Amino acid sequence: MKRIAIRALLLLMLTGSGEAADKVRLSISAVDISFLTSGVASKRGFFRDEGLDVEIIRMNANVSVTALSTGDIDYTMIFASVVRGALRGMPMRVVASFMDSSTHLLIARPEYKSLKDLKGKTLAVSTFGATSDVAARMMFKQGGLDPERELKIIPLGGERARYIALREGIVDVAVLSPPTDSEASRLGFNVLSRFFEHFKLPFTGLGVNTKKLKEKPDEVKRMIKAALRANRFVRQNREGTIQTMMDWIRVDRESAAATYDGTWRIFSEDGSIPENGLKLVIDQGREAMKIERPVANSEVADLSILRDVQKELGSKLLGRFPSFSPAIKALEVSRSTTSSQGPSTPTRIGRTAISWRCRQSARRSTAIARPKKLRGQAFFLASSDAAFISRVTLDVGGSMNA
Repeated sequence: MKRIAIRALLLLMLTGSGEAADKVRLSISAVDISFLTSGVASKRGFFRDEGLDVEIIRMNANVSVTALSTGDIDYTMIFASVVRGALRGMPMRVVASFMDSSTHLLIARPEYKSLKDLKGKTLAVSTFGATSDVAARMMFKQGGLDPERELKIIPLGGERARYIALREGIVDVAVLSPPTDSEASRLGFNVLSRFFEHFKLPFTGLGVNTKKLKEKPDEVKRMIKAALRANRFVRQNREGTIQTMMDWIRVDRESAAATYDGTWRIFSEDGSIPENGLKLVIDQGREAMKIERPVANSEVADLSILRDVQKELGSKLLGRFPSFSPAIKALEVSRSTTSSQGPSTPTRIGRTAISWRCRQSARRSTAIARPKKLRGQAFFLASSDAAFISRVTLDVGGSMNA
């Protein structure tokens, strides 16, 4: 009897409470690297840790926005579509960004070596107005082609359908996501452009109905927190993330590793939505929908709950390190925050030592904190629980501005 009671107590401690987890529905448009945040949060138990039982549902962008507005789903990660839904007056807002750029890339048949070679050819996207469509058009414009006049664009739905159409010669180029590029490259297809090499803007994030925001802010908060913990895992744990990708996306190790090494840097540290990046997404929507009036960021985004989460997790944007003495007494700092194989685990190297990188070069040094000597230099630091690695600058007076 005593043994049963002990087991029950342990189970209670592991689950955090005796209450059932809140059941919610989250939509994504594909099971790929773009939505890995949800896969990691699910597979690694971050949703469960926050008392959430999340059903991840795959659906295209248009269906997701409609379902979010009617309450048939609780959340979606399709950022740009939520912004456009809000522009149409639908009751929804984006509340966090999970990727700082798109993972989309343009893959062409072997005979095409550059984007300009594709003038007059056929491009496959998912649906018109979806993130893949927007990303493809931006990459072609950057490459010197006008997609409106110099391409034939056809919507073919999901990633698999677009890739098959490319392989069969039905289309000449397709907008796809990793790890498809690994297989395509082995077959002789050419990757002609990677979005994140040219643009920085919110890509995937969390969209929610305004009714949910008002009635269940704590649930929204827990969703954001679970997702950011998942992103922290991705940025700090290369091997664990590769294993999760193999399990969730169902790819071989080689493809998972190549995908990870090419994309881990764009997973957001703290969920922030840069104003200029959000404005770019809004302006794209305004242009597509022919909206002439100016649109404030607050019409499509609500960051109040995100700020609370950032305070709890320790965010650079909220000034977790707003003012420290020149000795920087409270910091435990990473000796090395990045490498070609992903971020290392932060290592304590002393209370007054810092690891920093000069803006003008790739040189990295470790030094005792002397504000006047380090003035104007950018360097990396980690909060005491290594939740985030932040880039900060020491100002003239020795205070630290996040």
